[in-house]
Amino acid sequence: MDSRKINIMIALLVAMFLGAIEGTVVTTAIPTIVKELQGFEIISSVFSVYLLTSAISTPIYGKLSDLYGRKNILSIGIIIFLIGSFLCGLSQNMYMLIICRAIQGIGAGAIFTVTYTIIGDVFTIEERPKIQGIISAVWGIASLAGPFIGGILIDILSWHWIFFINIPFGIVSVILIQRNLNESFEKKKHKIDFAGIITLSAAMLVFLNIFMSTENTNTTSNKFIVISLVITIVLLMLFYKIEEKAEEPIVPFDIFTKSSTIVNLVSLLDSTILIGANVYMPIYIQNVLGFSPEISGLALAPMSASWLIASVFLGKMIMKHGGKAVIVMSNIILFISTVLLITLDIKSSLVIVLVYVFIMGFGFGGAFTTLTIIVQESVEFNQRGVAMSTNSLLRTLGQTIGVSIFGSIFNLYIVKYFVKLGINGVEPSDLYKASSGNAILTSEQISLSLNSSLHVLFIIFVVICIVASALSVLMPKMIESYEKR
Repeated sequence: MDSRKINIMIALLVAMFLGAIEGTVVTTAIPTIVKELQGFEIISSVFSVYLLTSAISTPIYGKLSDLYGRKNILSIGIIIFLIGSFLCGLSQNMYMLIICRAIQGIGAGAIFTVTYTIIGDVFTIEERPKIQGIISAVWGIASLAGPFIGGILIDILSWHWIFFINIPFGIVSVILIQRNLNESFEKKKHKIDFAGIITLSAAMLVFLNIFMSTENTNTTSNKFIVISLVITIVLLMLFYKIEEKAEEPIVPFDIFTKSSTIVNLVSLLDSTILIGANVYMPIYIQNVLGFSPEISGLALAPMSASWLIASVFLGKMIMKHGGKAVIVMSNIILFISTVLLITLDIKSSLVIVLVYVFIMGFGFGGAFTTLTIIVQESVEFNQRGVAMSTNSLLRTLGQTIGVSIFGSIFNLYIVKYFVKLGINGVEPSDLYKASSGNAILTSEQISLSLNSSLHVLFIIFVVICIVASALSVLMPKMIESYEKR
């Protein structure tokens, strides 16, 4: 690999690290931020608005990168992210912070999308598994380093610096990209699909807001869900009509072949399992097994390690056996790992948990690396940005929908556990108070209730894996296309 490619890889790693670490650093700092800015009741908006704007901007950046070049669009995205970071650091109240987090999310949409598009442009199929594995490992590193870095910055300086620290790294990333990424795009005037952008953004805003706003299932929330779904469907139908007539559609529907549709569905399903594992495995380790938050965070490190290993070794099998075989194998490994999770209980060894997480990471690494490569190779160069942004959007949807549904099921089965014991009035949010309603709960009862509820989620993970595996089996073989390239 020449020095130009190495510099591009460093730039992409820095950019992805900025986007990845932001979530964990803010999570660490949010108690301090809320205490100073006085806004506990709107704390969730600090996270949801970031996810929302990054999801909405994803398809826009994908199309723009196809029209105007990857390096300029990624550089603009990073600059918007840095402006948002700087303004977040200057925030004097929670509402200003939320608005600035929305700006950050708009920039993050480019980082999460165009980065993988550039990898498809610059690196060969043989090089891509390793590069994508390293970039994927950045997420694991960020999850470990985020709380540590956030804690140091808050203790030594202030919470404002968790946002200011992004700026020098972002500038370095932009400089490296501009200097080393050479592109030859035809300079001509393009007609931007503003109607498509507005319609799709509105549809995503309404749809994602269902999962970010609904906390319970009462009559009012049910009406809200139904109305939101109807509005989303109407907007998507309108979007389809607009794209049929658009000169430069933001999402050209000819990219949706049988193969790409299956790949996107598998990506969505695997992403739901990924967010479930990232959210609920630490809960199991900390709240059921009783280990410290530091240990529960470090316990996911084996997943990052095996993810990288799988990206390198399973990725090489693409050239020999084709993408379908690798995806099927990876989903089977993922299926085995989710079945193993069901065997965990309140007395399981931490070593066993680490082994299971390691196996799961191997499945994720092989699946996501190969899925990304297939998306990159399924279209021509001038549609690669759109194809990657569509896949990225569906992964985001999978994680957003998954974490919302899993949360509702988790809370529901905690309550059901206590009802079976004849204990009523238990609220999952008040589980660790000395009393819940009129019931005094023991620590063992709490651990057992959490373990019981987690097992329901683990079974759901298994079902999702079965569906993903079945879809991957239906995927057409694509060995010939890789050999030609």
